[in-house]
Amino acid sequence: MSTRLPARHADPMLGIDVLVHLGAQLVTVRRLLRVVLDQGAAIRARDVHRVVELTGLLQAELERRRTLEEARMELLERAGALLGVAPAAVTIPLLAALMDPATAQLAGERSAELRGLLAELQREHYCNRVLMNQELAFLNHLLRLAGEDGDIGYDCAGDRRIASASKVASGHRVFDLEV
Repeated sequence: MSTRLPARHADPMLGIDVLVHLGAQLVTVRRLLRVVLDQGAAIRARDVHRVVELTGLLQAELERRRTLEEARMELLERAGALLGVAPAAVTIPLLAALMDPATAQLAGERSAELRGLLAELQREHYCNRVLMNQELAFLNHLLRLAGEDGDIGYDCAGDRRIASASKVASGHRVFDLEV
């Protein structure tokens, strides 16, 4: 049961603004999740071009979310001022005190759905990172077997590292096949 604030403290548009904001958050998180799921499929299919394309889409969606985060902070500041708490302390149950019961219930439902989608997004993104690390480790292994030093690159000073003579001189036999 939430405590309603006196009418003089009310912001009649806050509840509607919170619902609109939560709706926008849900739309972007669903898009992010779709991209991350598609990216996982592309990683599994070893479709490099698609992975890169989806990474670009992911970056664009994250930019959209940055704007939403700014709007979220404005809403939290408005609510915090009405509740007399810091914006970071504002929660959906506290916001319910500023809303009519139907709006508060809908906000709670949207917030719960958003938390669930964000948890799924985080899980899938973690899986994609693990898959990418496995693919890169396998590629590194193949390069070493082919006689290339997979660690050739640049050192911390920006100088190109050179493979040691022993690694360059040593040969590897990958397959011995008789036909």
